[in-house]
Amino acid sequence: MTTSTTGATDGTETFRAARDQLLAWREDHGAAVAGFAFPDVGPTWSWAIDWFDAVARGVDRHALVVLHDGGGRTAVSFDEMAQRSDQVAGWLRTLGVGKGDPVLVMLGNQVELWEVMLGVMKLGAVVVPTATAAGTADLADRVERTGARAVVCNAVDTAKLDGVPGDFLRVVVGETQGWASYADAALVAPEPQPHPGTAPDDTLLLYFTSGTTSRPKLVRHTQVSYPVGHLSTMYWIGLVPGDVHLNISSPGWAKHAWSCLFAPWNAEATIVVHNYTRFEAAPLLERLRQEAVTSFCAPPTVWRMLINADLGARPPALRELVGAGEPLNPEVISQVEQRWGLTIRDGFGQTETTCQIGNTPGSPVRAGSMGKPLPGVPSVLVDPVTGAVVDGVGEGEICLDLAGGPLPLMSGYLGDEARNGEAMADGFYHTGDIAARDSDGYITYVGRTDDVFKASDYKISPFELESVLIEHPAVAEAAVVPAPDPVRLAVPKAYVALAPGHEPTRETALSILLHARDHLAPWLRVRRVEFYELPKTISGKIRRVELRGREAGAEGDRLAQEWRDEDFPELRGPAAPVVQAPAR
Repeated sequence: MTTSTTGATDGTETFRAARDQLLAWREDHGAAVAGFAFPDVGPTWSWAIDWFDAVARGVDRHALVVLHDGGGRTAVSFDEMAQRSDQVAGWLRTLGVGKGDPVLVMLGNQVELWEVMLGVMKLGAVVVPTATAAGTADLADRVERTGARAVVCNAVDTAKLDGVPGDFLRVVVGETQGWASYADAALVAPEPQPHPGTAPDDTLLLYFTSGTTSRPKLVRHTQVSYPVGHLSTMYWIGLVPGDVHLNISSPGWAKHAWSCLFAPWNAEATIVVHNYTRFEAAPLLERLRQEAVTSFCAPPTVWRMLINADLGARPPALRELVGAGEPLNPEVISQVEQRWGLTIRDGFGQTETTCQIGNTPGSPVRAGSMGKPLPGVPSVLVDPVTGAVVDGVGEGEICLDLAGGPLPLMSGYLGDEARNGEAMADGFYHTGDIAARDSDGYITYVGRTDDVFKASDYKISPFELESVLIEHPAVAEAAVVPAPDPVRLAVPKAYVALAPGHEPTRETALSILLHARDHLAPWLRVRRVEFYELPKTISGKIRRVELRGREAGAEGDRLAQEWRDEDFPELRGPAAPVVQAPAR
């Protein structure tokens, strides 16, 4: 490794060249897919030093802006962030944290989170991002499974660690007796840190999945799989140097690293985050205008809340809108297009990967589609029965072709060889998600392999039905699962969380079922509705496995707050003309 007088290394320049080539192909998806390859950054690589420090030192432009409830804000320049993270790295080193040591980081959207993430990376230590919603049992599991050498959290969360066994360093932002005070890091001289000598395959991040269907998996990412791999995410969002990017995401989950760390700073863009106690749509819309945000990413739930709050006039600086975290419903895209004249571009990826599939800038967007495979990410559809790659039009499991070792893929699940074997079987990484491709190459999400079910011998995609249900004004959220039926084997049942102002009455159930009848083909029709508080993981994802288990346990018996189509004479008459859901 050679280093220039500016701090740039050979790896820095190789990375920059690849990044700049993607920027040049920003609105030419075909050229980017045909010509892009992820860079070989050399035998040693530390993104925090070889990239972030190289582009940050001496730069006064904002790297991070944290927006607080009530209108306050904290802004940190690129140069200040480089120096602050130097101090954190130097201080943690004096406390015994070193290369390869796992550090559990449980902080909110606050400046200290980015200082710690960079500081730990500069040491060559391993970041274990953790949501502040994690409880004592979650933390005990994470400390044990990762072998955490240190934990960093706010004073309000230290009590959760009291019952967690283990000899680990305890660092608090604030004051708690017996904990090392994070404020002491500011007393360390802000000297550039020595390169930790980490190899590209060394561990950088350990992420726990949300655990929607089983015990959370522990995903291992390397020094390049996320930092370099998120060039694909940068390309999907459409970020360029000097942009101001705001992403709605909770720290501790992979999407936060996607859009609140690697993708924007790979582009040398400013990260804006909203550090709210309780999310409110109207104040966020105003902050988009005040901060001259150029690109905005939010999950479908937030997009629906923004629409209901009245989007108003388009914030003048806004150029790019994206959605991720869950599949984006066509109705949401249409509503925003009508009011802002901008199209939300959907994308797909997992904790295990960077963005794999997306609607990219300059490409026509097909409503309901996630787009096409991104540059450098060999996404294919694989027939789950035959194991053969599906060419052209067809349906299959979204997979990554392992030939050549795709860079933006985890190295595996830590300590779980059985799951590794399943995930990497037959030369593919299996996402567990089913999608369909049309004649133009656009890929549309169908559902998780364990969520798709059959009713009357027709295959049902819960997402397709849920997309129709949430268009009803009474439906805030919906989850469709199979309910046992003596004639059809199973029928689609919707568990519904009601929007404010609506009651769980017979009239509401009838209105929802009529809406489903009028907007779905007969073989896809929702036959039962139950008003229910949807079970979720701590990351906010619906646990359909719990709902399926509830239905199986009922063995066809009627459950509380459940309404069935046979309860309503109104549903026995001729159906209104069917409006087909998006093609699969």
